[in-house]
Amino acid sequence: MLAEIITIGDEILIGQIVDTNSAWMAEKLNHAGIRVKQISSVSDNREHILAALAEAATRADIILITGGLGPTKDDITKKTLADYFNVGMVLNDAALENVTRIFEKYNRPLLEVNRKQAEVPSNCDVILNKNGTAPGMWFNSDGKIYVSMPGVPFEMKYMVEEEVIPKLKAKLKLPVIIHKTLLTVGEGESFLAEKIADIEDSLPPNIKLAYLPKLGQVRLRLSADGDDAALLQQAVDLYATKLVERVGQSVVAEEDIPLEKVVLNLMAGQGLTLSVAESCTGGYISHLITQHAGSSQVFLGGVVSYSNQLKQSILGVKTDTLNDNGAVSEQTVREMVEGALRNFSSDYAVAVTGIAGPDGGIPEKPVGTVWIAVANANKTVIKKFTFGNKRLQNIERSAVWVFFMLITLLKEYKK
Repeated sequence: MLAEIITIGDEILIGQIVDTNSAWMAEKLNHAGIRVKQISSVSDNREHILAALAEAATRADIILITGGLGPTKDDITKKTLADYFNVGMVLNDAALENVTRIFEKYNRPLLEVNRKQAEVPSNCDVILNKNGTAPGMWFNSDGKIYVSMPGVPFEMKYMVEEEVIPKLKAKLKLPVIIHKTLLTVGEGESFLAEKIADIEDSLPPNIKLAYLPKLGQVRLRLSADGDDAALLQQAVDLYATKLVERVGQSVVAEEDIPLEKVVLNLMAGQGLTLSVAESCTGGYISHLITQHAGSSQVFLGGVVSYSNQLKQSILGVKTDTLNDNGAVSEQTVREMVEGALRNFSSDYAVAVTGIAGPDGGIPEKPVGTVWIAVANANKTVIKKFTFGNKRLQNIERSAVWVFFMLITLLKEYKK
């Protein structure tokens, strides 16, 4: 069963907002056994919307539409849908009651423009909006299902989870779709592909392997579809085990989670704490960690010691170390990480210093030179990297290797 998602709104096409609705819907549909064939974004233009609907009907069985259902003149989705199905508009009593209730709740007058939100194409089933005034609409036409929903994320999400997907499951016989993701670090996509080529070649027709690379990381995703969930899961787990055994230590997680969450899970599970000493990453490592709920269980904090003065006063880096070796050096990063470990009283610490660029490099230390250290009370591990000349990529790559080195050390000393 194939679906297409159409998001409507000029604000998406000019980059004023990011279309997060489509990614969220695609994930929910996939879990329900519905594959998304295509995702399209179109402007608030009648002809563009009509063309997108007609084209989607040639590719998909289910067309999900978000956006353009507000009360203002630029919101034309409802009227365009009526034109597409060649029907008139009618006032829906349940939708009107919902709009009226919301305005009474906030003691605000119900204007005619708001009352018109209860008008819908005559051939639709209304999906009541429990979080807003614009109703959703369900259409059955020529063997296709069309669902139009508001673009406001929390309004759309309620409709998808509580109304749309349950109704699709009730009406359609949907297959089981299972995904299993392995997170690897440190090996490129082509090297991994060569290493596991025979396993990939042995996959049955209903199981596919995808490579999802991202700056020092590659996700290996096994996707399978069928009718028997238990047998399907058993087969996917079997091939996942083969991949883990073959790839070895580069596999850091057997689930689809961010790299820093792997660190948090490992450390929380062992009751360990972490501090950081960042220089060229400018707080990026701390940001990645603290964006996750519960990170305070592990993360004590740290310092962004951009200047040599802070490296000395907060971390205890020696003046002679900086004078003799420079801020970007093995000696400095060692004293940074050991200073963080000592001064912040954490079980583990990480430190990074380097030249993120695009300026600041010298022949002996070109842009992209980064020193990383991870440490506990028993061991300090230090590595030098030479990345590229792209500042943001250098910062991101540094964070990846910080976490990978920390994971490796954690596993070595796992309780």
